[in-house]
Amino acid sequence: MNDKQKNKVAKTNLRKQRTRRKIEGKASLLRLSIFRSAKHFHAQIIDDNKGVTLCASSDKDVTEKGKKPIEVASEVGLSIAKKAAENKIEKVVFDRGAYKYHGRVKAAAEGARKGGLKF
Repeated sequence: MNDKQKNKVAKTNLRKQRTRRKIEGKASLLRLSIFRSAKHFHAQIIDDNKGVTLCASSDKDVTEKGKKPIEVASEVGLSIAKKAAENKIEKVVFDRGAYKYHGRVKAAAEGARKGGLKF
């Protein structure tokens, strides 16, 4: 890696740590973690005390051809909310990672809320 790439990774890690610090005080709640890449979108509910993923959903599970990325992220949010309801999970804390709360991340959060998750 060259210096420019190392700097970019370091800045991303700082943003992620800043977000995680705000979440850590709520250890009793489960964490809804979001990951997005240029092609895919993932959401998972994690129990940090045990270090276990309780349920997960991705665009590979819900994708129908011809949908826009924001619509797919919204469906991932609905899907993770449905899986959380099956596992009797009602309340979580939202972990957006190093991503800004707009676009696909916001759509997934709104989809999860629409599906019944509270955060």
